[in-house]
Amino acid sequence: MRKMPLEKRGISDSRLVLGCMSFGGGWNREPYTTEHIKQGQAAVEAALSIGITMYDHADIYTMGKAEAVFGRVLKQQPDLRDKIVIQSKCGIVLAEGGKLTRFDFSKEHILKSVDGTLERLGVEYLDVLLLHRPDPLMEPEEIAEAFHILKQAGKVRHFGVSNMSPGQIRFIQRELQDELVVNQLEMNFARLDWLNQGIHVNQQAGLASNFADGLMEYMQTENMQIQAWGPLARGRFTGKPSDNPSAAELATTELIAKLAKQNETTPEAISLGWLMRHPSRIQPVIGSANPERIIACKDAIQQAERMTREQWNELYVSARGAVMP
Repeated sequence: MRKMPLEKRGISDSRLVLGCMSFGGGWNREPYTTEHIKQGQAAVEAALSIGITMYDHADIYTMGKAEAVFGRVLKQQPDLRDKIVIQSKCGIVLAEGGKLTRFDFSKEHILKSVDGTLERLGVEYLDVLLLHRPDPLMEPEEIAEAFHILKQAGKVRHFGVSNMSPGQIRFIQRELQDELVVNQLEMNFARLDWLNQGIHVNQQAGLASNFADGLMEYMQTENMQIQAWGPLARGRFTGKPSDNPSAAELATTELIAKLAKQNETTPEAISLGWLMRHPSRIQPVIGSANPERIIACKDAIQQAERMTREQWNELYVSARGAVMP
């Protein structure tokens, strides 16, 4: 399988990322416990056991406790920091209870956020910092100034974005000295607009698509890493169906199970392999702290390499719930 953009840039060769969103308990101000630390340790050990060496955070995850718990895990294993890649995100301001209040890409907020992240993690630098969601008031010059300060101080090595369109990326990139290396997007069998946007060109069905036009092609042209958040759709297709599953969801769940049995693997590996089979070299971010579920993903790379065009398209059409236009 060809190299990912992050691998080409010498940043990470980890085909999967462990998302640490659920570390530390609830989205509240209650302190994390020793049990939360043990849970985080178990999740990291499970991830390392299947070759995951990249870890995704955000300053808001469980109101900062996710980073703090991960920091405690690192403290218990001092040599681990040099063996892994740590990524975090900033730009969202939360109120009590995890309620979103606003987005903030101001220089002051970015710098303060990174300092807080580094303190909670107990590390001197982040390998990658992402801007979490587009700020309507973002000013590229101010973002560039913050990034320059962070880079010069050795606090951040690389920068990227999350949930952004080609226009927004170009808008920010024009002022930056360093190239943006990542865009993180929701991608799974329940969220197919990143594919539908392309096949619906000059089709009436395209009027209902809600995805930035040309984003997948732009990312590949610019050698930016596409990371998929929510790649397993909270288990909807791997054993935890939604409350009111559609016919397409039920059929796709059955098809995934069938392929998993044929290939002597897990539904998780099939689901992730389907994403990773895409030529953009998608890097899934697994959002689970459950060791068993993490280990269930270990065969994803092999399944991506083995998956035929026919199997890939069969899964796509099934998840669409409609034949190709």
